[in-house]
Amino acid sequence: QVQVVESGGGLVQAGGSLRLSCTASGGTLSTYAMGWFRQAPGKEREFVATISRNGISTSYGDSAKGRFTTSRDNAKNTVYLQMNSLKPDDTANYYCAARAALTYYSSYREARDYTYWGQGTQVTVSS
Repeated sequence: QVQVVESGGGLVQAGGSLRLSCTASGGTLSTYAMGWFRQAPGKEREFVATISRNGISTSYGDSAKGRFTTSRDNAKNTVYLQMNSLKPDDTANYYCAARAALTYYSSYREARDYTYWGQGTQVTVSS
């Protein structure tokens, strides 16, 4: 059973940056495609980013394009989400998710495609 744990959330001013981390235990991260999602109060869960097993294939939601970057260090069993130029609309609980990937280049944008989820880390952006 893979467990994923997010960290790095917090309070930041608009225009600032945060880096979220997602560590995995109970499995080898290099066999999993990873995704980032977020959910704000009263809103639906939103896709943020995904990265393939080998880290070569990435994809971003419209709100993240040009500002967020996801990467991974399989040796450290960790995936990252670098968030720059943060806006108050980015305020949400951010979740990391994992699933066994079919190929080294597979990445997944739909929440229903993921098997394992973390508890989330809160990001609050003040204006």
